[in-house]
Amino acid sequence: MKRQDIRKTLILISFLLFPVTMWYFSPYLIIEAMSQHIMNGSFIVFALMFILSIFGGRVWCGYFCPAGGLAECAGMCNGRPAKQGWRNNIKYVIWVVWITAIIVTFILGKNEVTVDPFYQTDHGISISGIYNYIIYYGVLLILVLPPLIHGRRASCHYICWMAPFMVIGSRIGQFLHIPQLHIEAEAPGDCISCGRCNRACPMGLDVKEMVSKGTNGREAECIQCGACIDECPKKVLKYKLTWRK
Repeated sequence: MKRQDIRKTLILISFLLFPVTMWYFSPYLIIEAMSQHIMNGSFIVFALMFILSIFGGRVWCGYFCPAGGLAECAGMCNGRPAKQGWRNNIKYVIWVVWITAIIVTFILGKNEVTVDPFYQTDHGISISGIYNYIIYYGVLLILVLPPLIHGRRASCHYICWMAPFMVIGSRIGQFLHIPQLHIEAEAPGDCISCGRCNRACPMGLDVKEMVSKGTNGREAECIQCGACIDECPKKVLKYKLTWRK
């Protein structure tokens, strides 16, 4: 199997497992747990995402995210690149409000600090009752409408509460000069401006423009999926595991 076949298989499996794993990505459940001073599954997962991003950037988004899997399925219905610019900042506003709520809830909470990875799950399974499916399909609706309306992976650009963890972790890794997985134009002079990289990018980024400016390795919206690498006929783009310049 080719790399993109493997990547798409992994991200599809991740989406299909979402009824099992949803509580481990829940922005609400972590607030509820913090009110009882419980470090729940989503707290652990978000912390691991942050740590992974220091070394791998947003590779989670490209290969393993269930919401990303749903967004890429929606991309078959609307394959236009999502408009970006100021819209990409919406998720940071959501994230700041949410993180503030978590901190305030923890400060006002009671009990000693404990760890419960399976908080509010049934033997580790998130959606175990019929009424939980109302929440499940509500979450799916919130995640699928942006890409259906605005274009490829619009929910990742606009409303994803997980992406800021990885962007911040990636920036910290760069600041500390930690070797980090990223995509870099190794021979930008060989680019023939065919635009195939742009069409392949699931995030709808202007990869060709980034190649000309040498900014591929610093793009916060890049999810390290490697689609542009695999599509480039001149092999201009490569994965690198070095500190980003």
